[in-house]
Amino acid sequence: MEKITVRASQTYDVLIGGGLLADAGRYAAGVLKSRRTMIVSDDNVFSLYGETLKKSLENAGFEVSEFVFPHGEQSKSHETLLRVYDALAKNNITRADSLFALGGGVTGDLAGFAAASFLRGIDYVQVPTSLLAQIDSSVGGKTAVDIPAGKNLVGAFKQPKLVISDTDTLSTLPEDFFDDGMGEAVKYGMIWSEKLFELIASGNIKEHLEEMITECVDIKRQVVETDENDKGLRMILNFGHTLGHSIEKTQNFSGLSHGKAVAVGMYLITRAAEKHGLITENIGGRLRDCLEANGLPYSVDIPAEMLFENSVNDKKRFSDDINIILCKTVGKADIVKMPVNEYHRLITG
Repeated sequence: MEKITVRASQTYDVLIGGGLLADAGRYAAGVLKSRRTMIVSDDNVFSLYGETLKKSLENAGFEVSEFVFPHGEQSKSHETLLRVYDALAKNNITRADSLFALGGGVTGDLAGFAAASFLRGIDYVQVPTSLLAQIDSSVGGKTAVDIPAGKNLVGAFKQPKLVISDTDTLSTLPEDFFDDGMGEAVKYGMIWSEKLFELIASGNIKEHLEEMITECVDIKRQVVETDENDKGLRMILNFGHTLGHSIEKTQNFSGLSHGKAVAVGMYLITRAAEKHGLITENIGGRLRDCLEANGLPYSVDIPAEMLFENSVNDKKRFSDDINIILCKTVGKADIVKMPVNEYHRLITG
């Protein structure tokens, strides 16, 4: 088992390894004050791992209830959030109690936001079961739900008390979902570590899975500890996300999944920057080869004007400017602030 300690506004451990789910109760008992909790999970994940987590918690002395919602991005909504609040209230969850987010990125974001806002904040534990959640979304304290205007536009920063990443859960992921997580993994190589990028580009990442997850989490730890509230360095984690979120919104969150949309977003912004002379190295070619080696797309049949329109309301926008993340070399990201009209030329020109 690997352990990474994140020292943000709240210090917590990220545990990474096989067989951790069965011992989740013991790990959680060391960081949670109360022994009353609720598991929040989607119907797919709960059917696979819900009873294992529940039994582990009960064996550690927890009184456990559960709230299970339909899987999919469409459930990351205020409607589902209100149902989580109702379930927490009906099960007498108090400010001393907690919840467990068991699942992928949708569950972690939704349950995390519920924890951040119910009774003005209760403790929660992330138990990510998807590759994307284990390497990215379960760490760092970003929580949110989607609204019609865009993805993750309503949320809060809320650090978990603990993250338990059981890598055995990845064995049940359909190949398509595993590939989706690799989109975020490629991002970490691009923005921070050429060595990690080359490891991923080799196309044999399943032979180095725990190593890759640990490296991605440690990169995020360094970024979050420097800039917890996303006002400076943490913006580099958004590489590919401005256009990626635009793609998801354009396709009504029922087309490309998040990691794949980010993959396309990374490539499109890189090629656009190369075309306009903002990048002089052949980064786009290396990125495309890496994406292809990991079963990820790099193009989408959406007009550039539509991609622009659906990206200008992204969280990266400040007044009449927008922050664009570019990698002018593999392993290093730059935050480039530009007027929206200049960004329009970049995307559509």
